[in-house]
Amino acid sequence: MNALLVAPLLIPLTTLVLCLLARRRRRLVQALSLAGVLALTLAGLALVGLAAGGTILAGQAGGWAAPYGITLVVDRLAAAMVAISGLIGSATVLYARAHDADPAQRGDFHPLVHGLLTGVCGAFVTGDVFNLYVWFEVLLAGSFALIVLGGGVRRLSGTVVYVVLNLVATMMFLLAAGLMYGASGSLNMAELSQRFAAGTVPASANAAVVLMLLAFSIKAALFPVFGWLPASYHVAWTPVSALFAGLLTKVGVYALIRIVTLLWPAAALAHDVLLWVACATMLIGVLGAAAQTEVRRILSFHIVSQVGYMVLGLALATPLALAGTVFYLIHHIIVKANLFFIGGLAARLSGSERLAAMGGLYAHAPGLALLFAIPALSLAGIPPLSGFWAKFVLVKASLDGGVWIAAAVALVTGLLTLLSMSKIWNEAFLKPHPAGAAGLRRGTALRPALAAVTALAALTVLIGLGAGPVMDYALAAAEQLSTPQHYIRAVRGTVAD
Repeated sequence: MNALLVAPLLIPLTTLVLCLLARRRRRLVQALSLAGVLALTLAGLALVGLAAGGTILAGQAGGWAAPYGITLVVDRLAAAMVAISGLIGSATVLYARAHDADPAQRGDFHPLVHGLLTGVCGAFVTGDVFNLYVWFEVLLAGSFALIVLGGGVRRLSGTVVYVVLNLVATMMFLLAAGLMYGASGSLNMAELSQRFAAGTVPASANAAVVLMLLAFSIKAALFPVFGWLPASYHVAWTPVSALFAGLLTKVGVYALIRIVTLLWPAAALAHDVLLWVACATMLIGVLGAAAQTEVRRILSFHIVSQVGYMVLGLALATPLALAGTVFYLIHHIIVKANLFFIGGLAARLSGSERLAAMGGLYAHAPGLALLFAIPALSLAGIPPLSGFWAKFVLVKASLDGGVWIAAAVALVTGLLTLLSMSKIWNEAFLKPHPAGAAGLRRGTALRPALAAVTALAALTVLIGLGAGPVMDYALAAAEQLSTPQHYIRAVRGTVAD
């Protein structure tokens, strides 16, 4: 098996073990953790380089042929998701170094981060439904522990909602996997794709797909099962909530993409349902954000809203729309994690994350104001930032397909997003602090955190200004998604394309 194929699993898993062995030596754990996430990023970039040339890496654990072995597959989409996971993991570990008095100094923070990254990357590279369930369990175990890090009644109450809804989704997924195996005798995604295309699966297999889509919809925080996300993300410690905001719902979106494009690529009813769910998710999410008065609660509702854009591309199912979904995933992971990071810094300097108790940050920390403006404007879709191109492609795909209402909802949601970002800007940055200069704090030892948010903001600008190569990659990824035969041939042992 190609070493690069297993690197997304072995690197975070090895780092987790090393951090546990060195947990009594704080500085060594921090160094090992940072080295691990940087190595994961480099491995992801190497996979992107191979995938960009059309290579689909596939292998079977233990040398067992598919569908009996545990299948690992990396195509263009999976490679991009592994690379971006390493990037956000790197930013999280670097950001956490600036918080000496916070839970980052506990011995369990860094191992848990790498445990979560192991589950996330495993979900991206698996080619087997049951092992997708296993990797979901791994990332959920890490996320359950991370979200309660630091304790407190408020944190625990948010955790209960997070745990209960995710466990419900997990049980639905496990039941769906059992139904699928009972109906088809296989859980290998490539083999299932062949059987669904040939029409040789019984009705119970289609029922299993429906159950899977419901489970992944909960994990992706789609309407109407999104309430767990804004009730929980804002209570976690800032680096944890930023890591969750960047990656966790995207694993659910990724699973939706895989199941729909491999098993139900031409199911008109499924695409129609996803279309209306996407539109409702965009609108309800952005309206929910407008009603909030805390920075991270606003940003949490915007996660919901932005997931709607990604699912819109999947629902439209044209090559351009799928390319828009891939582009949106890349853009949004970077922007949303960065907004949570910056929101944490703003709350630290102003002493609160309630907008009414914030203010004066533009004069107090003008650099932070600029760093907030970049991802905020990108989230709203202002040119020439990455969010503009992501929204532009999806709106164009909607208009090309004659789905005018989807295009209108996407544009209105973008406008309302800009208004929400303006609310944060006006309240936290422009208006005077309610307590005057005495209410503002000096940031100490914030250089690692500022380095992390600056790098992510620069990447947002770079993707916007250099959108051509990113769009070319997204279009090529969409072509692979639109043609499952590439994926099937790679898994079954022939050249992909």
